[in-house]
Order: sequence, then C-alpha cells, then structure tokens
Amino acid sequence: MSISNIRGDAHSAGPSLTTGKWLNKLERKRQTGPLFGTAHAHELGMSTRAVHAGTNDDPRTGAVGTPIYQTSTFVLNDDQYDSVEGGYARDRFIYTRYGNPSQWAVQEKLAALEGAESAIVFSSGMAAITATVLAMVDKGAHVVAASDLYGGTYNLFNQEFPTLGMSATLVDSYDLEAIEAAIQPNTQLLYFEVITNPVLKVVDIPRLADMAERHNIRLVVDSTFAPPPVMRPLEHGVDLVIHSASKYLNGHSDLIAGVTAGPRKLIDQIWPRLLNYGGSLDPHACFLLERGLKTLPIRMRAHEASATALAEFLESHPNVERVLYPMLPSHPDHALAKKLMDMGTGNVTFFVKGGDEAALRLLDHLKLPKQATSLGGVESLISLPFNSSQATMTSRQRAEIGIDPGCVRLSVGIEDADDLIADFGQALEHIAPMKEAKYA
Repeated sequence: MSISNIRGDAHSAGPSLTTGKWLNKLERKRQTGPLFGTAHAHELGMSTRAVHAGTNDDPRTGAVGTPIYQTSTFVLNDDQYDSVEGGYARDRFIYTRYGNPSQWAVQEKLAALEGAESAIVFSSGMAAITATVLAMVDKGAHVVAASDLYGGTYNLFNQEFPTLGMSATLVDSYDLEAIEAAIQPNTQLLYFEVITNPVLKVVDIPRLADMAERHNIRLVVDSTFAPPPVMRPLEHGVDLVIHSASKYLNGHSDLIAGVTAGPRKLIDQIWPRLLNYGGSLDPHACFLLERGLKTLPIRMRAHEASATALAEFLESHPNVERVLYPMLPSHPDHALAKKLMDMGTGNVTFFVKGGDEAALRLLDHLKLPKQATSLGGVESLISLPFNSSQATMTSRQRAEIGIDPGCVRLSVGIEDADDLIADFGQALEHIAPMKEAKYA
C-alpha cells in the first residue's frame, strides 16, 4: 500500500467515522492507529513484532525498510483540509511537527511491542513525561508520585507544578498505605517508576492500578528500566506507559527520544500537547530508533545473561557489601519481580566495602565499562550516584532512599559475561576496605 493512500486507521472505514460535529459528542469511537497495515502485530511473537510491526517497504523503489522522510511539510489536498475540519488531522500527513511517515512507523512498532492501541514519540524522555502528565491533569490538580523519581520528573513536580497552580505529594513507592492516604479530593494522577533508580525497587504495579481504579484516577508509569521484553505495564492495569527511548529501546547510546503508549483515546489527548510544546521527534532520529527497536528482544536477552552472571559474581566477592538485582533471590522484591517481569534487565546496583572512596578507586581500575550517565546501551556504563545522579543530595537524603556509601550503578551491556567478570575481578582486587569518607 502506498503511504500516500493511507486513509484512517487499520480498522477504520475511513474518514466518515470521524467527520461531522463530533467535538461535543462523548460517544465518539476512537480507532487503533495510525497504522501501516500490520494490524495483527499484537498476535505475533515479541521478536517478530520488533522486526516487522510498523516497518514499511518503500512503495516507489521497493527498498526493504522504512525510508527517512526528511521533510518538514507535505502537499495538501482535499483530504488533508477535510481532516482538519473533521478532527482527524493526526491521521494525515500535513506538517512533520504534526506527523511524519518516519514517526508513524516507529510509533506503530512501539505500540505493538507494548501491546498498546497507540503510541507517540517525542524529542526526549522529559518531553514525553511533561506532555503526558500535563495532558492528564487540570489546573489545581494534585498528583501522588514516588519519592525517588528520576531527577527531571522530580523537578517537574517540585519546581514547575507550583508555577502552574498544581501540587504533588511524593511518597515511598513501597508504602502503599501512605500512597493511598496521600490521595486528596483533587488528586487526578498516580505517577510511579516500575523499577526505581538506582536501588532497583520493583513497584507493585497491579496494586497501584487497583488503587487508581477505586479512586477513579489515572495511573501513569515510567518503564524505562523495564522495556517491553521485560515488562508490559499496560497488561497490569496501567493507563499510560512512558519510556526514555534513549535507553534500552534504542540501545546504542546515540539518540535522545521519548515515547508514551496506551489507549488511542488518551494518546489523542496528549498529541495536542506535543504540538503546543514542540517536542516532535526528527525523522532521522525516528529512523535510528526504529533500527534499534528491531534488535530489542535479542539485546535484552544478552543484557540479562551478562547482568545475571556478573551480579552472581559480585555477590560472592569479599570486597562487595551487597548486590541489588531483581533476578537474584537475595533481592527484597525477587518474588514480585518473578511475577511481573518476563526476564531481567542489565541494571545492577552494588555496594563496595570501603565506601565512596573505594568505589572511586574501583572505577579507575575498570577497563571495559565506560564512566558515563544513562543506561541500556550495548556498552556497559558505570557511575556513582553520590557524584552524579544524586550529587545534589546530602548524605542523609541519599541514605533515606537507600543510597549508602559505596553505591555503584552499573548498566551491563552486551559484552561477554566472562570478560566483564574478569575485568571486575581485577578491579576489585585493587580496592581495600577503608574508613568511609563523609560527604555532606
């Protein structure tokens, strides 16, 4: 099918379903889309979806794979004009900030992987978070969220919300009673991360979904640490799922992007925020993301295999105090992880004996992992929360969320496990437990 001939959604009879004075009609039926004709992708296996869902062979040249539609605008005809008047402009090509074939391709692939009706991509994870949250709340709204959020999300709730006449209460994601007690009459949203950073708490998503349903509020989660081969939160009752696509989804440390997936009706509410805030993803970046997604299931299996082997090695090493990896029986959330997660990830957090000074020496002696922020790349990345992601916190604040001295955050890449174990083995031999340094 030529892209220029796509009309409506894969299950739509065409524009007639959405024309007319529908704006004030709550009964308007939303369709699944926009799609490129792989409407039954949800029935396929995860690796098959990753390769084929959304990917469009070029109708003009026969090229295998979605071309990069590096254009800012499209020729208009009566169909596009009608789409603006009829309210289905999201399903037509008009201007790349509104939608582009490169965006549609990767959005369909992401929706298929998440088991969602629809998805929308953004120029960053924070663009996705901001547009999604603000689309789900009104002025005067209150949000209940986790106390150990990603820093950008924390700043959204604590710095931006007050300027917009909104408020947020941050609660320990383990304390379900406190979360429910924090719900107020004007609470419109629960916002949590399915696996927290950096101590890798596994949040009880089904119980949060039940709580949200009982209180008639939305549940939005950030699942960056648990991409679709690991967990699909929508299957556990979540309303919307967000990812920083810069991490596991893309997997090559060469792209900044974000995505939100969920019911078409809710994604349609977020789309105008994308237009208003200008967070559209460039066509070439869409190409990179689509390319990365094709190997996501294979990459996750490699991440899990190397992370599990390395976590087991670290747990047995005398210079390591403890290891946090949800797939290890020693993790406090191991039972919940086995229930919610189909596999492990590459994220391992561990604490070396000797505190932060010893952790600094460890990083100096490692040869394979790169000292860098971010996660989910094919290369292993390592950092210390006390001088990077949580550097603005005091030692007491870090301790309150479980970041004790000697904490190391590791994103295990797809390197051979034996090589990683050998590297960490030699580096750990260079550190000797010593008196912990004090950081205010």
